[in-house]
Amino acid sequence: MRKLFITALMASAAWTGVSATAHAEDSPWMLRARVLGVLPDEAGTLKAGGATLPGDVDISDQYVPEFDITYFFNEHIAAELILAVTPHDVKAVNVTVPGALTDATVDLGDVWLLPPTLTVQYHFTEMGQFKPYVGAGVNATFFFNEDEGSVADGISYDSSFGPALQAGFDYDLDGEPGGWAFNADIKKIWINTDVKVNFTTALGTHVKADVDIDPIVVGVGLGYRF
Repeated sequence: MRKLFITALMASAAWTGVSATAHAEDSPWMLRARVLGVLPDEAGTLKAGGATLPGDVDISDQYVPEFDITYFFNEHIAAELILAVTPHDVKAVNVTVPGALTDATVDLGDVWLLPPTLTVQYHFTEMGQFKPYVGAGVNATFFFNEDEGSVADGISYDSSFGPALQAGFDYDLDGEPGGWAFNADIKKIWINTDVKVNFTTALGTHVKADVDIDPIVVGVGLGYRF
């Protein structure tokens, strides 16, 4: 009985070691924390009463923390979901309204963006600890906490849905399956929103803007694969 117990214990320990190694190698989940630079490549068309107005939009750059979750279907194919919110200051620039404004800059306050982005990635695994990847997917951007600024009476933003492209790399910091990795990543996201601004008090009219935000999003940080 004692020999049988020892044999069973050794077999159990061996199986636990094999299972743990397989788990480390096959774990599908990776979590990352990054610092993002969100750099809008903005453009806009302004209209009032059906007529196009001279002018454009200016949206501030922003730097924020970000978290993302990646699931590996196999060693090459993965899906990533990023989670972050970004506040931006918004201005209308070079605006001309006949009889009211000429080449003016108008403060449109600030707005928060919630832009969850889901990409499908291809990971290259033939370069040792250096593991580059490329990806493509979709973005949904929701606007909240709109502040119309000191000139407008009110402002609203429509939600946006558009494509996203991605490239980046993980660098394995310990050379073992799973564990910590350094990450650098860049995305191009296409965001378009219709903005409605109530200028009744200042200009006696409403202004509509078709705004392309289209940011480049650059991130660096650390990841951990379980």
